[in-house]
Amino acid sequence: MFAIAVVVAVAYALVREWQPVTAAMHEARPRWSVLALSGAIVLANYALLIEAWRVVLAGWEGERRGPDAPRLGFWESARIWSVSNLGRYIPGKVWQMGSMAVMAQERGVSGITAAGAAVIVTLINTVAGFVVLALTGAGALHVPALGIAVIALLGVGLLLAPQLIPWLGSLAGRILRRPIVLGRIPHTAIWIAALISAASWVVYGVAFRVMAVGVLGGATGAVGTYIAVFTASYLAGFLALIAPGGVGVREIVMFAGLQRAGFTGGQATLLVVSSRVWLTILEIVPAVLFLARQWMRPRRSDGPIESTR
Repeated sequence: MFAIAVVVAVAYALVREWQPVTAAMHEARPRWSVLALSGAIVLANYALLIEAWRVVLAGWEGERRGPDAPRLGFWESARIWSVSNLGRYIPGKVWQMGSMAVMAQERGVSGITAAGAAVIVTLINTVAGFVVLALTGAGALHVPALGIAVIALLGVGLLLAPQLIPWLGSLAGRILRRPIVLGRIPHTAIWIAALISAASWVVYGVAFRVMAVGVLGGATGAVGTYIAVFTASYLAGFLALIAPGGVGVREIVMFAGLQRAGFTGGQATLLVVSSRVWLTILEIVPAVLFLARQWMRPRRSDGPIESTR
């Protein structure tokens, strides 16, 4: 259903901006090797995000259950992360966390901790995204002073996260009238996840610029502008809770940002459409490959997977 929605959205965008897009397509010189490189950069970035989730999950499980707590290996984590990531295309933004909890619990890890770690990493990633946006696009995208102040407050909240988690668990337990004990997340895990998240936004922006070169045959402007435009559009799409995968919201913000960066309407539309198709393929294909591998291999009992790697 989402693939159909993407096709319809692409067709609508092309019809609405047909003449400028046609002119941009005639001027463009697609470079497929460069597009392949941009895809490889994005996949490498996914590995960073998966590792951020693993770090927080392992730290939290270690605090709750001790050093003998089961740990997920990287590829098992990649399978859970990629397949559950398909849930983000359903309105509501909660299906991804729910499926991640179920899949992790099947492998011997606490479902509550797995989902909680995903929520924490998502919050960290969002705050890191706003910080990167403030540093790279405050001038180009005209981020107001109030926005910078809000970003600073979010950063302070991130610093307090390890102390707030146990208190939130106690509060939830009183509301639900059942014991809920959430161990404190080690500060090291929080900071490692924050550094990885900040780096991932930069890598996303670099990959976006490489994609622009691959689509248009060349690209102008500083790398920081591409980082800011991509980060702003992605965050806007993520915060739009009713938009599956941020469809529509991300494109509007990206189009406006590209025009401010000096691209023509046709070029901006071509890059917006290409970016949506590009990211959709890169998000869906790994999940489909993991599912295909799971369906093709013999059934086995689900037990905990322990790994120190």
